[in-house]
Amino acid sequence: MTATESPTRGGPARPSRSSRPEPRRASRRRGPTVTEVNLFRYVPVDSPLHRLWPGTKVSALIGVGIAVSLRPTWAGEGIVLALLVLGMVVGRIPFGALPRFPRWFWIGVVITAVAPALSGGSPYLHLGASRIGLGGFDEWARFSLLVIVLIGSTALVGWTTRAADLAPALATLATPARLVRAPVDEMVVVVALAVRCMPLLIDELRTLWAARRVRNPPEPDSFRDIVREVQDILVTALVSSTRRAREMADAIDARGGVGSILRSTPAWRPAEVSVWILTAVAITGVAVV
Repeated sequence: MTATESPTRGGPARPSRSSRPEPRRASRRRGPTVTEVNLFRYVPVDSPLHRLWPGTKVSALIGVGIAVSLRPTWAGEGIVLALLVLGMVVGRIPFGALPRFPRWFWIGVVITAVAPALSGGSPYLHLGASRIGLGGFDEWARFSLLVIVLIGSTALVGWTTRAADLAPALATLATPARLVRAPVDEMVVVVALAVRCMPLLIDELRTLWAARRVRNPPEPDSFRDIVREVQDILVTALVSSTRRAREMADAIDARGGVGSILRSTPAWRPAEVSVWILTAVAITGVAVV
């Protein structure tokens, strides 16, 4: 009896298990992935920073951000960075809440540092008879640290503040603008919706990228193919975001429009006063050093 004959009497010949064609396996494509970016996501932890009035945190963010942006020195950025680390410790922010960027992001950061490093300028590093200018790299490093501390401070407010509590606090802070008949309620709703929809936009991008990888498209062979692939993802995300924005606008209109925003009252507790004092000290330190 051969390998292709049936072991039963008089039955048709069946191929053996070894001669059956194996199912086709999808090729594992190695390409850029969209990792988890936990920005503006509330971290449900009981901490003194979570119990603060949202307006206090927003005011501190605006004041420190303006101060360090107008005077971006190493000492000033170091003060803001220390304040950010202190806020993360007091707020009990876990390490898993930090964003995890893909490898191509860090490759892009290194590439952007090459041109400033080659521009030279004061200060200079003397290596024997040669002199290397570090002025361009110094400017790039200070700008990169400024971006990190600003994004980190904004993320800290998002990690410790519920999205539903942000609109009433902003309405209270914008009360003086009502004296000049500014559309405070509309502006507060726009800011609150933008903050609330930021995680949804990130999730939408991750879903679109995962759906594209499931289709197993051909791996790009040139830089033009990579740019075309990213362009397709961005256009699809734009169309999906427009559709979601239209659905949200219809839902708001069905409820009767924007309406009036209830303002929240700040609580003058010792923790609130301590944050105001610490913010004033940080702003003064950034302006003086």
